[in-house]
Amino acid sequence: MNIVYASNDNYARHLAVSMLSLFDRNRRERQLTVWVISMGITPESAGKLESIAARYGREVHFRELADMKAQFAGEIDTRGFDISAMGRLFVGRLLPETVERVLYLDCDTVVAQPVMELWRTDLRGRLLGAVMEPTIYKAVKKEIGLTEKDMYVNSGVLLIDLKRWRQNGAERKLLDFYEREGGNLFACDQDTINGALKGQILPLPPKYNFFPNYRYFSYKELVKHEPVYADAVKEEELRDAKRHPVIIHYAGDERPWYAGNMNHYRKAYEYYLALTPWAGTPKEKGRELYLFAYHMMDYLTVVCPPARWLISRLLGMRVTDARRKR
Repeated sequence: MNIVYASNDNYARHLAVSMLSLFDRNRRERQLTVWVISMGITPESAGKLESIAARYGREVHFRELADMKAQFAGEIDTRGFDISAMGRLFVGRLLPETVERVLYLDCDTVVAQPVMELWRTDLRGRLLGAVMEPTIYKAVKKEIGLTEKDMYVNSGVLLIDLKRWRQNGAERKLLDFYEREGGNLFACDQDTINGALKGQILPLPPKYNFFPNYRYFSYKELVKHEPVYADAVKEEELRDAKRHPVIIHYAGDERPWYAGNMNHYRKAYEYYLALTPWAGTPKEKGRELYLFAYHMMDYLTVVCPPARWLISRLLGMRVTDARRKR
C-alpha cells in the first residue's frame, strides 16, 4: 500500500498521530509506504516522523513542494484553510511513475481499523473513490456547477487510481478549474476536486471517512437534506460507521487538540498522540466556551434537527468568511 499525506510543519504533530495509527492498525501488511508532500516540514520534525516509521519497520519519503503559490497562475484564496491542503492536487507529479494507486489521508485523521479492504476497492473505471459529505451547503454545490442530483464528496480520504489520474491529465483539469473560478472557492481543494472531476468519483462507505459530528445526524435527516445520499449510502452503512469507523476524520470545530472539546471520538487521537515524539503537547486553549456551545448543538441535532440546519445556514458561511478575512 502507498499512503500519501500533505503537510506543513504546523501539522507535523497531527501527521505523526495519523501515521502512527496507520502503522499500528496495519501491522500485518507486508508492504506499506508513506509519502509526505511537504510544504516546509523542518528536518527536526522529519526526523521524528522517520523515527515513528522505523519503529514499525516502515518507510516514509518526503516530496518537497515549498512554494505552493508558484504552482498557480492566479491568486489563491483558501478562505482560512491551510494552503498545504492544496498539495494533494499534485500527487501524480510528485510520486514515482511506478506508484499507480495511492490512498490519500488528511493529517487530521486517525486510522481505527485495517485499511486493506478499502485499498482493494474496485473503482470501476473511476479516477478516485471518496466519501460523500451530505451536509454541504447547496449554494456551494451550485457555485461549482453541481446539480441537486450530483454528489459532493469530502477530500480528506481519497483512494486514487494514479495511473488513470496521470493518463487523463487530472492535475491540469484541477488547476484549470481552480483558475477559472478565480482561486476563490468555499473549500479550495475539495471544491476543485468535486467540480473538475464530476462524474469520475466513486462514492465510498462512510466508515472510511467518518466525521464525528455525523454521530448526531440520523440517516433520515441526511437524506432529507441531500436526497442523492440515499443512492450512495445505505442506512446500515451509516450506522456501522458510527459504531466502528475505519478512519476517523476530525473535520469541523471539535478537534481533539483543543482544550474543552467533547468530541466523542477524541480518545483515539489522544491515545496515539501519547505514543509520538509530540507526547505531552498541551491542548490549545481559548475556545472552551465556544466548544461547549458547539457540543450542545450536537445534542440539538438529535432532538431538533431543523434548529441545527437553521444555525448552520445562518452561521456556517459567515464563520468561514470570517476565517478568510483574518
